[in-house]
Amino acid sequence: MAIKLVLKMGDSRLLQVAERVETFDTLEFKTLIQDMQDTMEAENGAGLAAPQIGVGLQVVIFGVEKNSRYPDAEEVPYTVLVNPVVKPITQSMEEDWEGCLSVPGMRGMVPRFSRVRYHGFDQFGKSIDRSVDGFHSRVVQHECDHLQGILYPMRITNFRMFGYTEVLFPGQTLMEE
Repeated sequence: MAIKLVLKMGDSRLLQVAERVETFDTLEFKTLIQDMQDTMEAENGAGLAAPQIGVGLQVVIFGVEKNSRYPDAEEVPYTVLVNPVVKPITQSMEEDWEGCLSVPGMRGMVPRFSRVRYHGFDQFGKSIDRSVDGFHSRVVQHECDHLQGILYPMRITNFRMFGYTEVLFPGQTLMEE
């Protein structure tokens, strides 16, 4: 369909809370999903939330295959997640580096729950209910934060661990979440 412009940090639309999707079987909704897929692929992202392309709906997509740019990350199945609810399974937190298509060229060390359960719907309105950990858990939390108007730098607790990718990781090319 179309590759959309990804909004950058500072755009007020990224700070708004997204609205629930009420109708799944429309041409407009199907076009949104395809545009998100096209955009995520073109930007080489691990995930994308509808608000990042200026659409204030509770829709995220994510997925990571084995990738030399994320050699330690496990694969995350490609998922379309609509009207998600994310709840921690444990209070245990893990810190790791994150990036974002809306905060290009930067990385930060972000604490996230190590295990979460998420549920919602796929693009056809079919229920999804998963319990995940590791990188999958991190990606889901990162993308769903966008639906609440939260960007990963808002979660950073130590700004000494935040900076430009090229300075923090010279010579490496990393995927954006």
